[in-house]
Amino acid sequence: MALHKGRCFCGTVEIEVQGTAEAMGYCHCNSCRSWSASPVNAFTLWKPENVKVTKGAEFLSGFKKSEMSDRQFCRKCGGHLMTGHPLLGLVDVFAATIPTVKFSPAVHVNYAETVLPMKDGLPKLKDFPAELGGSGVAVPE
Repeated sequence: MALHKGRCFCGTVEIEVQGTAEAMGYCHCNSCRSWSASPVNAFTLWKPENVKVTKGAEFLSGFKKSEMSDRQFCRKCGGHLMTGHPLLGLVDVFAATIPTVKFSPAVHVNYAETVLPMKDGLPKLKDFPAELGGSGVAVPE
């Protein structure tokens, strides 16, 4: 089973993911854009049992804006690491945090909120896939 290591910006907090991500893609929602300070957020979704903090757990802090997202970051450097999605049973480990994982996006979510249109041929969903509680409605590129 594949094992990939990542860390925060300063290296104080280290994490591991094992196995294969459940999904990869881009989120265009205002919340993700604001949190990541970028026009789009690259996500990799994992089952919680496949994500482990291996060093510096005492420096891990979080911010829970809603029941849907528990954003985790290093208190020392502020480096963003992951977002727990307890209602979905998934953890989003930011793609840049785990550089050895081959990022293979399959979908754009919350594309109705985009500020950076991307013409890459991938499906663009208005919000979330239906199996994750969204409408599953596709929107044009």
